Amino acid sequence: MAFESVKKVAEADFPTRWGQFRISGFEGRLPAPRLCCEHGAQSGQRVEGLVALVMGDIHSSAPLVRIHSQCLTGDVFGSLRCDCRLQLELALGKIADAGAGILLYEQQEGRGIGLMAKLKAYELQDQGMDTVEANVELGYRADCRAFELPAEVLKLLGVSAVRLMTNNPEKVAALESGGIAVVERISAEVEPQETFAGYLKTKHEKMGHITDLITKQ
Repeated sequence: MAFESVKKVAEADFPTRWGQFRISGFEGRLPAPRLCCEHGAQSGQRVEGLVALVMGDIHSSAPLVRIHSQCLTGDVFGSLRCDCRLQLELALGKIADAGAGILLYEQQEGRGIGLMAKLKAYELQDQGMDTVEANVELGYRADCRAFELPAEVLKLLGVSAVRLMTNNPEKVAALESGGIAVVERISAEVEPQETFAGYLKTKHEKMGHITDLITKQ
């Protein structure tokens, strides 16, 4: 679904333990609510938000870019039900090592279903379902995310080609269909742990994620 408009709403300096970034907030306005997302049609929500962390020179060559979906349980609380925080820290570390890059942080908790629905999905997983089965049981698609906003934000940042850090082929396809060339895909794999090995296996088998470390086990 194409956005009616995308705008930057704020920008500031952002020192982190990985180095100095600029942090910007962006909002995209949709012509209609997405049907498969948190609140969706019930709330009439038509605005999607994204935070961009930008380090260094992102214009002299294709920068390293990570599209990261919000995960309160992992990113903030350090959950080991998933690899989200480990991936986030891996990406920030690689951007810092390169001296330049962009982290695009999308407000898509629980692959787009929202925090409360995500916790309900956790409950179903404790009863034996996998992450895909739980979302479907709750009436959602396996993945309710759309990755259209990152392409529009990259355009506003003046970036037309990227080195994308992802295990998800849908992110590559979304950027390219949005007019951003992906000149290289860089793995975002982290060392599997027992607590989320099954989660990664499900994403590989049912969602097409590229997980070499899991398939070699």
